[in-house]
Amino acid sequence: MNARKRRAIFERLREANPHPATELHYGNPFQLLVAVILSAQSTDTGVNKATAALFRRVKTPAAMLKLGEEGLREHVKRIGLFNTKASNIIKTCTILAERHGGRVPADRAALEALPGVGRKTANVVLNVAFGQPTIAVDTHIFRVANRTGIAPGRNVGEVEQHLLRVVPEEFRHDAHHWLILLGRYTCIARKPRCQSCAIADLCEYSEKIID
Repeated sequence: MNARKRRAIFERLREANPHPATELHYGNPFQLLVAVILSAQSTDTGVNKATAALFRRVKTPAAMLKLGEEGLREHVKRIGLFNTKASNIIKTCTILAERHGGRVPADRAALEALPGVGRKTANVVLNVAFGQPTIAVDTHIFRVANRTGIAPGRNVGEVEQHLLRVVPEEFRHDAHHWLILLGRYTCIARKPRCQSCAIADLCEYSEKIID
């Protein structure tokens, strides 16, 4: 895909959704971090249901530590891998309290040193909470980047680096949100909804169907 077509795609995505945002519910960077940890291999809808009551009660690492791992598990027990996630969140809260003054660090290395936080989670937190132009590649973005031809890659790491190279700077902060929403609701895994896609005429997917 050439740069002109790629720019046209992001211009159109911006026109359709000028201020995209994460679908996870949160009130501060700490709650966002917890929600993103919980969202691994789970849906945002499921996480939001689990955190609705939790976040009314817990707004800081100290409050989470007071709730304790068993108390946290009760809130998130309907989420996949909840035991491991609850354990990681409590360990993360201990580190935040002891090393970061109870605050979520705006630093990739510090974030990735937290239990349960990998590159994708760190990218989401850096982008959403701190406004950094990172691109967190999940299964939706991986599919969209490869299928459309925007930024093909053999794995999520390759796709992320490709996107960072080719997405024009003015679109980089919001690119993550536009692409994940496109993959979640339109460019779905089975039978992509090409007929209702805002970028169908620009997409290079060889099997797209447009009536």
